[in-house]
Amino acid sequence: MTEEKTKKKSLKELKNIYNLVKQDKWKLIIALICIFVSSLLSITNGWLHGEIIEYIIALNVKNALLFLGAYFVISVVFNNILDNIGVMISSKLEANLSRKLSIMVYKKTLNLPSYAFEEKTSGELINRITSDTETLSNMFNSIIQTLINGFGCFLILIYVFFNSYIVGLEIIIFLIIIFLITKKLNPKIKKINKELKAKKDDFTALSTESIRGIREIKTLGIKKNLIHEIKDLRQLIFNKDIEDIDLHRKYSMIMWTIKFTMECLVFATCLIEIYYGKSSIGFFIAMTWYIYKFTWLIDNLTSMNRMYQRLFVSIRRINEIIDNTLYNDELFGSLTIRNPQGNITFDKVCFGYPNEDITLKDFSVSFETRKKIAVVGKSGQGKSTLFNLITRIFDASSGNIYLDGINIKDLSEETLRKNISVIRQEPFLFNRTIIENFKIVKPTITLGEIKKYCKMAYLDEYIESLPNKYNTLLGEGGVNLSGGQKQRLSIARALAKESKVILFDEATSALDNESQSYIKKVIDDLVKDHTVIIIAHRLSTIVDSDVIYVVDKGKISDFGTHKQLLKKSKTYKNLYENEDKE
Repeated sequence: MTEEKTKKKSLKELKNIYNLVKQDKWKLIIALICIFVSSLLSITNGWLHGEIIEYIIALNVKNALLFLGAYFVISVVFNNILDNIGVMISSKLEANLSRKLSIMVYKKTLNLPSYAFEEKTSGELINRITSDTETLSNMFNSIIQTLINGFGCFLILIYVFFNSYIVGLEIIIFLIIIFLITKKLNPKIKKINKELKAKKDDFTALSTESIRGIREIKTLGIKKNLIHEIKDLRQLIFNKDIEDIDLHRKYSMIMWTIKFTMECLVFATCLIEIYYGKSSIGFFIAMTWYIYKFTWLIDNLTSMNRMYQRLFVSIRRINEIIDNTLYNDELFGSLTIRNPQGNITFDKVCFGYPNEDITLKDFSVSFETRKKIAVVGKSGQGKSTLFNLITRIFDASSGNIYLDGINIKDLSEETLRKNISVIRQEPFLFNRTIIENFKIVKPTITLGEIKKYCKMAYLDEYIESLPNKYNTLLGEGGVNLSGGQKQRLSIARALAKESKVILFDEATSALDNESQSYIKKVIDDLVKDHTVIIIAHRLSTIVDSDVIYVVDKGKISDFGTHKQLLKKSKTYKNLYENEDKE
């Protein structure tokens, strides 16, 4: 990639940041004006110092005091007030940028297709939402200050050339040397920061998994193994940190040498010119002020260069999410259904997971409402895939799926999500109170409504027995509830959504008999006015279904009642008999 293309790519990557900043453009303009005017006025300080010394040497006290008063007014009144106003506004813009950016990345992350979450670790996605957005916003104020002070140094350079072209050339030569050294070291710094980000993603992912799976970790006795993994990962991060520190210190030492050499050379040149009468003491005094403007800029660029490389690594990672360069957003239609019946139809559907063989082949079936429907079959035959397709977790490769005769791809996201709910073997519950778990689904829901739905799920009596009742905190993943209680709460939550289609994904396979009986009661009640489809591993739990579909090799091989299938379906009979032997 040529240098020109690289620059164009870098500018293009700043587009999203620019669009967010542009929303507060007038505040930004005011901040820039304040900082710019403050910086511009501060340039006069060196000249004023020189003039004051010149008048003192000439014993012109009146003019010395006059220039001293001007210095006071410019420094205290203008520089101090304007600079603080500008920095205050830009700091608030920085905080606002962080807020907008993190919300945008979070929203875009939730809109990613499901296979993105299989390919990317949770740690990487979490860091893009948190760490990367924070890196960007923290640089905002620094960039403004550096750019404006850089412009101030340019104006100072013009003043220097008017007084001594030799000193001006010396400064330019040193700045060119700094630019060339920075350009050479930048790729190494960028490479280290990219690798460091990747290792920190892995660390965050492992830490998150360890906290969420703490019970399994303890019962499996794998604490030492995970601690060993964390140590190895932290060692890799440490090695990269050391590499980054070493390179940065090397860069800083070079910059310090250049900076100190430039100071000494410029001062020496000024003294020689004074000796030969080609310069004034006032210019020398001014340069003792101005040279530190340049050295400050060098210091700032030295530290900022390291941050700058991190910045562009973060920008690229964020833009991959915002601009969909890795994955496309989920797309939905605009149609709604006012009075859904809940009839689901598969029409010649084909589907295969990424990098896997075809799971469903020309799959066609109709699931009717107000019936207890079960789907059975051997593992890997596509049972759970049906639910992933109905809910559009994945989209069919070909063929169509309809809800009440409308292609689900044409439905709005709100319509699809509201009318279809899935009750899984391990339902996801938020680490909030019971009430809050309902309010996140329906913010306007009342306690009376929550109790009604929990009664329908045969859970109200248990909740009322708890010390904090419906204000009970559920813990991470609902760890304070049993498997059956979590599923019944998940059912109550689906009822609060007023879902017409409720899918049970092996919901009773890991439950005890008492919990199973509760779930069975709930399902029997739901069938009266819902479409209920059950994927069952334990066939004994679905023998009373109105219709049972047998899935084999990606197709419906047979269907009927339990008794009918025992007579006509060899696959079903084998599944049922083998279960009895277990």
